[in-house]
Amino acid sequence: MNTKELYESYVIDSYGGRTHLALARGVGTRVWDEAGRSYLDFVQGIATNIIGHCHPLWVQRVSEQAAKLTHVSNLFDNALQGELARKLVEKAGPGKIFFCNSGAEANEGLIKLARLHGASLAGKEGVRYKVVGAQNAFHGRTFGSMSATPQEKIQKGFRPMLEGFAFGEFNNLASFEKLVDDSTAAVLVEVIQGESGITPATVEFLQGLRKLCTERGALLMTDEIQCGYGRTGKFYAFENYGIVPDALSMAKGIAGGFPMGAFWAAKPYCDLFHPGSHGTTFGGTPLACAAALAVLEVMEKEDLLTNVQKVSEVLHAGLRDLCAKYPELVVGVRGKGFHVALVAKDNLALVTALRASGLLAAPGGNGAVRLLPPLNASVGEITEALDIMGRTLSSMQGACRK
Repeated sequence: MNTKELYESYVIDSYGGRTHLALARGVGTRVWDEAGRSYLDFVQGIATNIIGHCHPLWVQRVSEQAAKLTHVSNLFDNALQGELARKLVEKAGPGKIFFCNSGAEANEGLIKLARLHGASLAGKEGVRYKVVGAQNAFHGRTFGSMSATPQEKIQKGFRPMLEGFAFGEFNNLASFEKLVDDSTAAVLVEVIQGESGITPATVEFLQGLRKLCTERGALLMTDEIQCGYGRTGKFYAFENYGIVPDALSMAKGIAGGFPMGAFWAAKPYCDLFHPGSHGTTFGGTPLACAAALAVLEVMEKEDLLTNVQKVSEVLHAGLRDLCAKYPELVVGVRGKGFHVALVAKDNLALVTALRASGLLAAPGGNGAVRLLPPLNASVGEITEALDIMGRTLSSMQGACRK
């Protein structure tokens, strides 16, 4: 059996966007399929491989740790987890970190934090419990995070959802003001909505939410699973907005491709958790923490935040030029830094055509063709990607006019 036949016979088919392109190896920004064909990879595990494929320092650190100690229970301390937590807290602000395995788990932790906070304010459970989120949000596929994701394609077939969620219009502060009431424990929003098409929060909206939550005693919790960890040119995406949330979730890029998630809670909210109130078997293992510490080491040594800030200007300018040249096919650019979408009239067709031309991109909601290069992508690689997009759009436009 070839790889496609193995998938069709033995792997549950739950991914609508799967192409059966079998990737065999990768280095940096480039991957190769089983036939040996090369592609520029601007999917990178959907914003996960933030230092590219198989970065030599990452490989070294993970290999060394794998030969030393891979997993211990959280009943015991491991020095790498403590050091990683220290580094992440220093970047976010006073508070503490909980390590888990995925973004959905990180958001489950935030939802539990919201319930604990509401109970602490009301003096008992079940009085302040509501979490107000945003329409078109995506927070995960576990029952809690799915309940916080008001999308038919996510919730269909699984109702009834977990109670206690309400949804305002993203970037419409007035709609949130109507929903945040005496039963509200927290507001949970993505700083940049990712799966629904890379739509950034406005400064006015996020600053308004910060003020609203402070005034009404609710936590402001931000989901930075896709948009965080340097992708916008700041370490945390909230840094672009002049606010600090009360808690945030992170995953995807945190360990450079190794499964890992985490959430940070500011003081004093981090102390709402107590022994027995939350846990995980695999969260924060020595191997996962070694991978995550290697990511931070590479980001610092190679000054990747500066690289994103500078090189993303080339990417955004090039995408705007493509919109001006091919308005029949592409109509706009959304996002910030290396978290960017080219908005197409037929995004699925464009993603397919780009793949055939040697560039991997990910579809998203609202016409998005998501472009998520690693943080160390060079000007040359960005220019190569723009050239591929230009040639592809030219061919598509020619076919449309025949």
